Amino acid sequence: MWCATEHVLYTRRWGKEELIVGMYVDDLIIIGARVEDIDSFKREMAAHFRMSDFGALFYYLSIMVRQGKEALMLGQCTYASKLLEQSGMAEGKPRVTPMEEWLKLTKASTAVRVDATLIRSIVGGLCYLVHTRPDITFAVGYVSRFMEDPQEDH
Repeated sequence: MWCATEHVLYTRRWGKEELIVGMYVDDLIIIGARVEDIDSFKREMAAHFRMSDFGALFYYLSIMVRQGKEALMLGQCTYASKLLEQSGMAEGKPRVTPMEEWLKLTKASTAVRVDATLIRSIVGGLCYLVHTRPDITFAVGYVSRFMEDPQEDH
């Protein structure tokens, strides 16, 4: 059964048991409470399609996944490092807050214009990073307001 609100998500139920299958192009992520159900689904799919099984999910769409007995940890350290390099901030010092308190930016800024393509790329990357770093959501949303004509202070 497909999910009406998310067109790349499918579910399968057997009584109280459920599998969730996420699709991205030709990759599948299969989630379920019982390994036996997941293995059965994989065998069923392999009978109809040529496929590879890479085992437990470790890395997907630039998101690192660590699976423990009681928790699932998601992270984007490599992705964040690449963004820092791209923005020339790889040597920057970490801060507790993602932007200065009381920062006031304006579209009527008189600061020097910057490479709009580069800034938009970096802010777009930050928008993707928000998936695993909700603490930067406000700062990314705030600075994204100025992407029409980005300037140095933005």
